[in-house]
Amino acid sequence: MTPRPWLHGFLDLCLLAMLRERADYGYGLSQRLAAAGVADVPGGTLYPALLRLEEQGLAVPSWGPSESGPRRKNYAITEAGLELLAAHADDWRRFRDGVDSLLTGVPHE
Repeated sequence: MTPRPWLHGFLDLCLLAMLRERADYGYGLSQRLAAAGVADVPGGTLYPALLRLEEQGLAVPSWGPSESGPRRKNYAITEAGLELLAAHADDWRRFRDGVDSLLTGVPHE
């Protein structure tokens, strides 16, 4: 699935939710987003989002070894990231439920 314009609106929340499960590097996060059916997120979208989380103190990077090639920049969620995720998770659920109610009866592709 290609990224949709609305992806930018919830990408940070998705990244924080995945980092809550475990620390990961950019490509790993991209693969997890695709596996979850969210979107195939290109690096030009993903890495600025990770930098934004880092600059806001919501995720912290660390360099670690890779199975092959150069070291990887891994990201872990911070306490502030956990707090923001908790604060916005219910907002997201209400939004999702509202959109679902509006789409009732619209045929699936």
